[in-house]
Parts: sequence; C-alpha cells; structure tokens
Amino acid sequence: MNDSATDGDAQRDPKSQKLDFKTKLAYGAGDLGPAITANISVFYLLFFFTNIAGIPAGLAGSILMIGKIWDGINDPVIGFLSDKTKSRRWGRRLPWMFYGAIPFGIFFFLQWIVPQFRANQSDNIWPMFWYYVVIGVLSQSFFTVVNLPYTAMTPELTQDYDERTSLNSFRFTFSIGGSILSLILAQIVFSQIADRQQRYLVLAAICTVISILALYWCVFGVRDRILAFEAKRIQSEEPASLPFLEQLKIVFSNRPFLFVIGIYLFSWLGVQITASIIPYFVVYCMGLKESDVPTLLIAVQGTALLMLFVWGALSKKIGKKLVYFLGMSLWIIAAAGLFFLQPGQIVLMYLMAVMAGVGVSTAYLIPWSMIPDVIELDELQTGQRREGIFYGFMVLLQKFGLAFGLFLVGNALQVSGFKASVAGSPLPTQPDLALLAIRIAVGPIPTVCLILGLILTYFYPITREMHAELMLKLKEREEKKGV
Repeated sequence: MNDSATDGDAQRDPKSQKLDFKTKLAYGAGDLGPAITANISVFYLLFFFTNIAGIPAGLAGSILMIGKIWDGINDPVIGFLSDKTKSRRWGRRLPWMFYGAIPFGIFFFLQWIVPQFRANQSDNIWPMFWYYVVIGVLSQSFFTVVNLPYTAMTPELTQDYDERTSLNSFRFTFSIGGSILSLILAQIVFSQIADRQQRYLVLAAICTVISILALYWCVFGVRDRILAFEAKRIQSEEPASLPFLEQLKIVFSNRPFLFVIGIYLFSWLGVQITASIIPYFVVYCMGLKESDVPTLLIAVQGTALLMLFVWGALSKKIGKKLVYFLGMSLWIIAAAGLFFLQPGQIVLMYLMAVMAGVGVSTAYLIPWSMIPDVIELDELQTGQRREGIFYGFMVLLQKFGLAFGLFLVGNALQVSGFKASVAGSPLPTQPDLALLAIRIAVGPIPTVCLILGLILTYFYPITREMHAELMLKLKEREEKKGV
C-alpha cells in the first residue's frame, strides 16, 4: 500500500518534485568519467604521441584534430537518435549510457597503447598514424554516446528552476573535481612508475575503471526518476526540429550572440593552447621531469576552481565585463612571465600558474554566463525559447576550437624542428627554434587570443541596465498572457 502511494506521488508530477540528495549525487557522478578522460587527453595526449609513441608533432596534432572534428559532427546524430529511442526499461537516454559505458572506457584506454608497427624510429609512421586516427574517432564517438544523453537528462529530472540550478551544481562539482582528481592520479602514478610508457598505461587503466563505475552509478541512481518522467511524458506530436541552415540563420541574426561566440572561441583557444603546451614547457624549457607536470597543472586547475566562486560573487557587484577584464589581465601578465621564465625559477613558475588559473576561471565562467542573456533577448524578439540551438552551437564551437588549437600547436612544433622520441629512449635535446616555439605557444599566442577576447567583451552590447530592462519587458509580456 505504501509502495503504491509512493509510486503515485512520483508519477503525479515527477518534473516538479524536489530531488533527493542521492539522485543529485548520482546525476553529478555521470560527469566524472567524461571529465577525467577529457582532462587527461587535453593535457597529455599530444605529449604522449610525440614523446612516447614517437609520432612527429604535426601528425600528432592532425590525429587529435580529426578526432575532435568528428566529435563535433556526431553530436547532432547521437542527439537525434537518443530523442527517438524507446525503452520501457530504461527510457530514452539511459540505454545509451548503459551500453556505451564499457566501450567508452575501452577505446579511451586503447589510445594509450603503443602498437608495435615500428621496429625503430625510421620505420613507416603511417600504420601507427591510422591506428590512432581510428581509435581516436571511436573514442570520441563513444564519448558522445555517453555524454550527450547525460547532458540532455537535466530537464527530464526536474523542471523546477532552483532544482535545476542545484542539479547542475552537483554536476559542476564532479566535473571540476574529476579534472583535479585526474591530475592527482597522474602525479601519484608518475612518481611511482619509472617506465615512461607504463606510466600512461597505468594512469589510463585507473581512469577507465573510475569512469565506467561512475557512469553506472549515474544510470542506476537516476533510473527511477527518469522512468517516472517517461511514464508521464506527454505523448503529443513534438514540433519538428529546425533544419541546420535555419538554425544557423537564427544564430547569426542575433548580434550579441556573435560577440559571445567570439569571446568564447578566443578564450577557449587560449585555454587549450596553454593546456596542450604546458607539458612541453615544463620538461624542455624548465628542465624538470614529467612527474612535475601534474603538480603545475593542479596549481592552475585548483586556483581556477576556487576563483569560480569568487568571480561568481564579484560579478553580481561589478558586472561580467569587469570581471572578465580583471581575470584576463592577470592571465596575460602570467603568460608574459612564463615566456621569459628560465630554468631554476620554480617559485616564479608556480606563481605564474596561480595567476593563470585566476584568469582561466573567467574564461570558463563569463562566456557561459552571457548565454542566458542572449537567449532572453531572442525570446523577447521572437517569443520563443531556443536554448538548444544556442547551447548546441557553443558546444560545437568548443570542440572545433579545441581541434584547431591542438592542430596549431602540433604543426608549430613540427615546423620548428621539434624532435619526437619513442618510449625507452632518452628525451632528445631540442633545437633552439623548437624551444622558442614552445615559449611562443605558452606566452604570445594565448595573449593574442585573450586580447581579441577583451576587445569583443568591451563592445558586447548587453549591459546590466539593458538586461534589467529586457527582463522587465519579458515579465510584462507574461503578465499580459496570464490576464
């Protein structure tokens, strides 16, 4: 009797009921695996290709670019298929996560294996190149298989405004926490294992297991709530999704959104270029060990995590633009300092890392906080809420920006004469031009990106006053509809 009463309550209006702590915790855990694997890949995969697998830097950058471009392309395909999925046992989204979790982990792990296609450095590189291209494409495909349905679950778990905010705070905590956890694991593994190739295999294996278990925690933890939603989902004909060209027309007719696109793209390019070049900078320019790389990255990521809360509170008082200017200014100073840093100046290196972390946090926070303003302006102009189009385009930009950044870094190293190495052989002495290219990639190139972002931020048209007026007009429209 009590069970049926509980079921009735859950099914009466599952979208508006409060979520319990266990459900929120399980939902947040769903972002742990993607965060860990993505973070390890961003920081270490290019370095692994050139310094462990012995792939020339230009080809290594191309491998990563191909994977990321495919990742952007397969998003709408998986999104469409998950919308159309029908399962009485699992709902629409959970089957993708349930069946995709293990392949997602396996193909992530296979990226860190060095296949024995080459007996020595002079052997044909192309079989290895195509191995990593194929594995990379499959890895990115299964990343989308588990991650895109996961992100689409938020409105299915609750439609309460405050509950969605709380739900995303759990997700965000697991995401940032997972990134830092991956670096702590890297530091432990690198300090305990001397063999350079073995380090990455062990680290990848640990991250694989954690990622799979976290995804299943999410699946089983939210299943009851999702099924309650599915039981009550209105079986009415949904409006047809807009063609891609129509979506582009909507996006590019919104002038403030064009500014947000530019701000985000330049900010993200600065983040990704810096992230991918840091291991090279630490090892070759500062003369430190690979095991020292995670410590520096933890300093950046940890500072970024702490500053997110500071900047979030400060933006309410002084506005988003000023917060962005303050954060980016500190990062530009840090980038200049890193460019001139010399071996032995370890304390200064960590100081620059902390300053960069302060700026990195605004690169994440501010562009995403501008998106709701843009959506509300679009709603005022069109009378429709089209979050999916705007957020989808931002995610697409993020992936293409990452692809371009990795391609740029890899080819810059290649042109400068960077010498790749294979596991088991000592690290080669790099030519002066390659060392200069590494310094340029850690300093001037991100600085140019950040300055362009600052210029666009200065001209961003939605001010605090304009937004207040915008919200007032939307409220008046809603009141008229209510009457």
